[in-house]
Amino acid sequence: MKNKLQTGVLVSCSGRWPRKLPDARLKEYGKWCRDQLSQYTDVHIFERIVGNHDDMEECICEFQRSGVDLVIQIIGAFTGDDICCGIAESLHAPVVLWAPRENWDRDDRMYANGLCSATMNAASLARLQMPHEVVYGDYDETRVRDQILRIVRCASVINTIHGATFGLFGYRPTAFYNCASDEVLIRRTFGINIEETDLKVIFDQMQNLDEESVTQELGNVRERWSTSYIPEENLENHCRLYLALKKIYPKLGYDYSTIKCWPEMGNAKTQPCAVLGRLADEGINIGCEGDIDAGITAFIEHCFSNRPVFICDLINIEEKENLVTFWHCGNAAPSLHNKDDSVDLADHPLAGQGSAFWCSLKSGSVTAARFLAIDGKYKLFLIRGEAVPTVRNTRGCMVKVWINTPVFTLLRDIVKEGMSHHYALVWSDLADDLKYLCQQLNIDVVEE
Repeated sequence: MKNKLQTGVLVSCSGRWPRKLPDARLKEYGKWCRDQLSQYTDVHIFERIVGNHDDMEECICEFQRSGVDLVIQIIGAFTGDDICCGIAESLHAPVVLWAPRENWDRDDRMYANGLCSATMNAASLARLQMPHEVVYGDYDETRVRDQILRIVRCASVINTIHGATFGLFGYRPTAFYNCASDEVLIRRTFGINIEETDLKVIFDQMQNLDEESVTQELGNVRERWSTSYIPEENLENHCRLYLALKKIYPKLGYDYSTIKCWPEMGNAKTQPCAVLGRLADEGINIGCEGDIDAGITAFIEHCFSNRPVFICDLINIEEKENLVTFWHCGNAAPSLHNKDDSVDLADHPLAGQGSAFWCSLKSGSVTAARFLAIDGKYKLFLIRGEAVPTVRNTRGCMVKVWINTPVFTLLRDIVKEGMSHHYALVWSDLADDLKYLCQQLNIDVVEE
């Protein structure tokens, strides 16, 4: 993955305004930015007030040396638009204009006029077509904290995916045209590069493994899971595939990937569902059925949450309880399994040609989403929900999710929007983050 996001923080003030308040904000807001933003970005604070052209040039040079990708300009007191415009033009980085609140005294002068300054600066940046945001309020306000953190999180994710490499192990399965994708559109929209590795590379690596390592892995699997529902040949192939992908993947430089999991892998008795789930918990993320757009959605959800993502089908709706059922063949990561229901490492639930987990999945807030391209432009289909306690009622992995939208309205919208059948389901409420990211990338959102 790419290097961490670099964020530059400065406090500005035009020359004729008193410096006591800007100096206090540099100390106080600079500390807050270091303390709160460092989990998403390296923070570089310009350690004096930027109040004139010379200060601005020195600040720009320091930020350029640090490779700053995002600028947060805190309005210490009223600031002309020359500083924000000069910084944006020199760094080619988005600028966040943050105006804290004024402390009013009817018998005293105004010491900041920050809101007016921020909107004036924003108007100038808009005329220059420079990306920018305005934040109004103090750092100890929940709304303000959430807004700043969302901006930085989103910038961090965009920084991660731009220039990332998405790997294909094979292309798409037979008769799965809706898993096809447009590499040029992906590059233009997300900045993601696509590369391919033939399935033969995997098969060759499976055959060339040290037999002792395979025997040891067989023991590990039998100790960890019930394996009474999987043929011995398929279980050995599960272990071989798991070891082979762990060996190959680091050498390829893929940030995320997808695999053509049938028919070739099924013909070799090695459909990879359970292997993909296990690897997801180890930071090796491979989506199924060659679905690149679902994989890109999962990649972005993973960047926001650092959690494994379940690529799945929507297979049932229950109008009385307003529940939808998400299911797939058996590729959910073990960390998502519902331990209160039985968990088996078993044969593939449909074709009987590989390995899969048979289990229900855990409860909690979830986001189901998918980027889909129609007529040369991406949009995001987005569902916010709550996974409820689920008992498995068919083979494979499944979970029931309560949603706010009436389920038959959801079904109507799925058909109307041309929504493909795969969803990327993550156990985190990322809806607002994903909507904000789409705003930055000029992607329309269909929210349920």
